This record gives sequence, C-alpha cells and structure tokens, in this order.
Amino acid sequence: MTDPAPARLVVLVSGSGSNLQALLDASADPAYGARVVAVGADRDAIAGLDRAAAVGVPTFVASLKSYATRDDWDAALTAQVAEHKPDLVVSAGFLKLVGERFLAEFGGRYVNTHNALLPAFPGIHGPRDALAYGVKIAGATLFFVDAGVDTGPIIAQVGVPVLDDDTEAVLTERIKVAERAQLVDYIGRLVREGWTIQDRKVRIP
Repeated sequence: MTDPAPARLVVLVSGSGSNLQALLDASADPAYGARVVAVGADRDAIAGLDRAAAVGVPTFVASLKSYATRDDWDAALTAQVAEHKPDLVVSAGFLKLVGERFLAEFGGRYVNTHNALLPAFPGIHGPRDALAYGVKIAGATLFFVDAGVDTGPIIAQVGVPVLDDDTEAVLTERIKVAERAQLVDYIGRLVREGWTIQDRKVRIP
C-alpha cells in the first residue's frame, strides 16, 4: 500500500516569508503530509518569493494596482491560486483582504495567522494594541478566514507572556516564535487528520 500523496499548499505572502520558510522546511519531511506547490504575493521583489524560487517552488504575483477594480484583482488571485489545485491556502503574512470570489472558492480551507489572541486586538497592530491595553498574556491565533477582519473560526491559539519592559518590537518577536511553531504544527495536523467546522468550532479528530 502506497502512502497518500501529500496535501497541496498554496502560500500567500507580502514580505520576508519567515512563516513560509518554516512551512518549506517542515514539508521537506515526507511524514509532514503536505508540500508547498506554489507561493503567491501581492507585490514583486520580496524575500518571500526569493525563498520559494530558491527551492524550485513556482511563484506568481497578483498586484492590486494592476487591476481596474478590487473585484478584478480578487478574480485574478482566485484563478491563479486555483491553477495549483490547493487542498489548503495559507496566508503567511499576506496583507490583503480577499473578496467574495476567493472565499466562495476557498472558504473553509483558507487559513490565516494573527499575532494576537482573537477576538481581542484584530487588525494590523495586534501586539501594539495588546501592550497599550496592559494585558499580561498576548499570543497568536490560527483561524479559517471568513468575510470579516480576523473573525473566522479559530483553529488554535498560543499564549506568550507580556513582560513589564516589553516594547512593541520585542513582544512582536516573542509572538512570532510561538506563532510560527503553531502554524507548522497545525497545518500538519489539518492535512494529516482532517477537520470539521460546526457552530464556529473547529475540530481535528
């Protein structure tokens, strides 16, 4: 009996691609159960694309400014991702909100990671907002994307301590370490074990 083919991941990035690199490293082990089949970006000339190219993973760019409307961009991004027949699409620092067409195609299998413990501190300044509020525990949330901003069903969360002398930069880096480990762990679990979503509750057998 042959082992099942690894699940197909398309990873979307906007910057350095450190989370992407963690997934590339993990998927080099056949036991992980997934491989990155393509990397997409919303801009050219970023390190995330270089990381993919360095290991022979196909890349594509869907730049918002290249399209007349946001709907046109969403349709193009959807088509580019669909070409690679992903089992899961992973937002690894992708800084664009996808639209209705993308969610119609990939809803329930589009995963994002956020550097706060949702539903607290959504948006792009999670660690800064957590510090300003004075919380004692921050962290990261992995979730399935829906039409809201950081509002989708939660897959997993990990907490990190907030120390008295933390700056935004220091706290952000501490969260990133935990966030990256959680991302790799749970993407592997999702593809190897499957999942269900019912009443906003994500269950992995």
